[in-house]
Amino acid sequence: MEGRTEPVWSGLNSAPSFENAFFALCSLLAPDVGARGPGTPGMTALPLEHYGVIGDLHTAALVGADGSLDWLCFPHFDSPSVFAAILGPGVGGHFRLRPEAELPSRQMYLPDSNVLVTRFQGAGGWAEVTDFMPLPGPGPHSPAVVRRVRVLGGEVAWHAECRPAFDYARAAHEALPEGEAVVFRSPALSLRLSASVPLGVQGGAACARFTLRAGEEAHFVLQDAGAPALSDLGELERGTLRFWRGWLAQCTYQGRWRETVHRSALTLKLLTFLPTGAIVAAPTTSLPEWIGGGRNWDYRYTWLRDAAFTVYALMRLGFHAEANAFVTFIEERSRETSPDGSLRVMYRVGGGTDIPEEELGHLPGYRDSRPVRVGNAAYTQFQLDVYGELLDAIYLHNKHGEPVSQDVWVTVTRMLDWLLDHWQDDDDGIWEVRGGQRPFVLSKVMCWVAFDRGLRIAAQRGLPAPVERWRAARDAVYQEVMERGPVGEGGAFAQFYGADELDGANLLLPLVKFVGPRDPRMLATLDRTLESLAVGPLVYRYRPEHAASDGVGGEEGAFLPCSFWLAEGLARAGRLEEARTLFEGALTFATPLGLLSEEVGPEGQALGNFPQALSHLALISAAVHLDRALGAGTPG
Repeated sequence: MEGRTEPVWSGLNSAPSFENAFFALCSLLAPDVGARGPGTPGMTALPLEHYGVIGDLHTAALVGADGSLDWLCFPHFDSPSVFAAILGPGVGGHFRLRPEAELPSRQMYLPDSNVLVTRFQGAGGWAEVTDFMPLPGPGPHSPAVVRRVRVLGGEVAWHAECRPAFDYARAAHEALPEGEAVVFRSPALSLRLSASVPLGVQGGAACARFTLRAGEEAHFVLQDAGAPALSDLGELERGTLRFWRGWLAQCTYQGRWRETVHRSALTLKLLTFLPTGAIVAAPTTSLPEWIGGGRNWDYRYTWLRDAAFTVYALMRLGFHAEANAFVTFIEERSRETSPDGSLRVMYRVGGGTDIPEEELGHLPGYRDSRPVRVGNAAYTQFQLDVYGELLDAIYLHNKHGEPVSQDVWVTVTRMLDWLLDHWQDDDDGIWEVRGGQRPFVLSKVMCWVAFDRGLRIAAQRGLPAPVERWRAARDAVYQEVMERGPVGEGGAFAQFYGADELDGANLLLPLVKFVGPRDPRMLATLDRTLESLAVGPLVYRYRPEHAASDGVGGEEGAFLPCSFWLAEGLARAGRLEEARTLFEGALTFATPLGLLSEEVGPEGQALGNFPQALSHLALISAAVHLDRALGAGTPG
């Protein structure tokens, strides 16, 4: 069927815009994306580096460079999925919008925004698909996905297929024509797809085939069936662009790698749950840390582990409102303890801790990497490091943001009183191992951080506290770690007391000010990390041959945050040439859109849940310190 002869959205396809000119330049630089890989096109998940992410501060969607929306949880990050083709092509549900002919494609974000454009160009046609999710306005918010097709040259035939698979493809649904739209009804959720071209129903899918010529457009809108239909889509797109650009304009960072830092900031904002201020570790679940392996976890939650990194990065870039909101979220969570009085490790975006883990056997997983898991059993674990991370976040916020309140201080004193009796316990560690609790060095160090930051806050504010007990505990932790933590010639810090192997997490020790960046033990840790954990600019958490000891087994990729932690450690130690080389080498593993995965595989491919907040947080911290060090000629 033919497309409309006039533009659907007035004012958006007139004279060539800055965005079009910018896209033309990007097309010369970005790699082409053709078919999805071996086998039937569309039935094998794309490489992760060929996905972009869009969102509305409530949830997020992954859109492939072939025009297929392959992941969306609705209405929140941690809600069940509606589209999960990335975990099960042909099973998990998708929203495909692409040319009938197989055309090479490229993706970009419109400048300073999270509005995604996928460009198709080949013999006979040149076209773009623009994807975005409108941001919340006054009143209740219901997520929506807006997809606009525009042909810029020639003539292009299109095929659209929206085939949801509700509740991780476990719930049946029916697709019903309703006026010019199609409504998908399932027991718990109903969605409506409206379009500017006629839609048909095939089984449980809404389909359309249409042809557009140069200057013609079509649009598709997917939203809750009970929500008012969106109008003036052109203004919605312009308003979405204004929001992202206005938000990014608050960024105060002016140093090197500014565009890279800006993209990291935009990604972190995209992973923010606006109603509570929570930031998810990633918007996906079960994307594997090794293709075909079983290290597949659900990251759609907020970890206390990331708290201090988040607060530092947001405040350092000038985003104080986001830092305040996140600290408020974690302060509220700090009042919620486990039955034994310990802190929880992670929380849902709304604040709950009910995150039972289950395996979904009907989904084959990303590129046959089983099992697919939803929920995360690590929420029941015992991790001492969270106390240091939480107290460091509160300390930073108290120092650079809002003074700590009396209610929060009461909670802090209660936590530290509990920690006085438990800091010598073994725990599951920052990596949430499932092979038994141990005396992890970083966990002990973060106990030191907790007592140290409590003392600092009390001194800064003149707050009542058992400072002698806290100081004694802080000093005892320090003495124990310095005596039992180092291993081998030179005294590099080991993964846990009595171990021989290293741990990339110990690169954090100078970052949290436990040791000076040029302390001999820390210099030994840097050198041994370069020797035993690093491969070029990539750094492993621990060696793959030691992975069996973590109770999971199987291989995993190099861990990108460790690369940035190592670069920052080298910069702080004054080894600027090494730091810059390693940092810029790690940047080459960003996707063409500037997004970072959690890990990198042996062929340089992105692995793990994507995009990964911790990777972007580590990048920001390393960029800030390395830029400062390069500017001063001395370590930051």
